[in-house]
Amino acid sequence: MTETKAADRAIRLPVPAWRIGLARGSLEIKQFFREKGQVIFTFALPVIMLVLLASIFRGRIGDTGVDAQQIYVTGMLGVGILSTSFQSMVLQVAGERANGTLKRLRGTPMPRSAYFVGKIAVVLVSSLGQVVVLLGVGTLFFGLHLPSDAAHWLTFLWVYVLGIVACTLLGLAYSSVVPAASAGAMVFLPVITLQFISGVFIPFNQLPDVLQKIAAVFPLKWLCQGMRSVFLPDPFQQYEPGLSWAHGRVALVLAGYGVLGLVLCLTTFRWKGRDDG
Repeated sequence: MTETKAADRAIRLPVPAWRIGLARGSLEIKQFFREKGQVIFTFALPVIMLVLLASIFRGRIGDTGVDAQQIYVTGMLGVGILSTSFQSMVLQVAGERANGTLKRLRGTPMPRSAYFVGKIAVVLVSSLGQVVVLLGVGTLFFGLHLPSDAAHWLTFLWVYVLGIVACTLLGLAYSSVVPAASAGAMVFLPVITLQFISGVFIPFNQLPDVLQKIAAVFPLKWLCQGMRSVFLPDPFQQYEPGLSWAHGRVALVLAGYGVLGLVLCLTTFRWKGRDDG
């Protein structure tokens, strides 16, 4: 009898939210890799863009020892983070809200935090895979040199983490604003525009001052600058605004956007569509 009661109590013990979140993350990751078209698009698009840009535009940048091809690699690393976090979150969550998935999940015993843990998990897996692919292509074909010291990799880590957190939270918040039917257009337009003014397709110092100032308001510019500081030699700093990598400002802006995204998520995230009762 005692053993039976103990077993009953064990069965009734609540499952920790983090375990449910991990299970949800595992499910999200499996669903992601089952969508072959989405996987191909996620990993192939930045590589295709990199190959096209690096094949068309070449040439040394001053006396820095940096080729334009290497700048494009660092730029596409920033774009990869933005696309797998912000862009993907907007499209996925807006679609799940429209088809009733979010409404049904809200009615289950699953903690709401587990849903967000699952989304963060799939973003981390897909973005890390994309980073590995881009760095592989960059080092094999476009002369990118991977850092050999821990300090540069530490910089990569905090730029990557802050960028993922900020862009994912902003994507979750933005998904509550856009209708599912027009989510694609409303996310691709700002993302493409930011790529042109953030030092991805055109070296940042070659942009007009007004565009540089506009780009500095958004996180992609700082993501790309952080990635350049990791994978490009220090002499290239002379082509950066302020003639410096400005790591403090990069960290401040990305962390600030992370806080802003969290506040917006907490105050505006909707589990039901606007037309749901």
